[in-house]
Amino acid sequence: MRRTNTRDIALMAVLTALSVVLAYIHIPTPTGYLTLLDAGIYFTAFYLGSRAGAVVGGLSGFLIDLLLGYPQYMIHSLIAHGAQGYFAGWSGKKRPLGLILASVSMVGWYFIAALLLGYGLGAALAGILGNLLQNCFGMLVGYLIYLAYSRIEKR
Repeated sequence: MRRTNTRDIALMAVLTALSVVLAYIHIPTPTGYLTLLDAGIYFTAFYLGSRAGAVVGGLSGFLIDLLLGYPQYMIHSLIAHGAQGYFAGWSGKKRPLGLILASVSMVGWYFIAALLLGYGLGAALAGILGNLLQNCFGMLVGYLIYLAYSRIEKR
């Protein structure tokens, strides 16, 4: 097992803070709002891998719910976005499967969370489309940022 050094911890802290700030950017859609939280999670997962993706995803989801006043979702966001970041960090031949699992785990857990929190089946079903759109949008933006950063880093 690889030990985490100070540089890795500092980088994950900065990426967590950046992901939380990105979550404050709201893009209006017919189903509500999309945030860029998932873009920060996907960028981290693509750049640093599964472990960092899970840490940044879980912490940023947890913190944004705390800051925006949704304490009932804090633990659920920790699990949903942590799993999302973990699976998105898979590389090589496992990457397509990891991206599918990242999407299913995030959308699926929020469906379960709505049921556990007592919002009912109707609300849980209604949340699927918005969560799926946010996930796909975040995956696209996170990947584009990763490609741009990779090109700059090579110089």
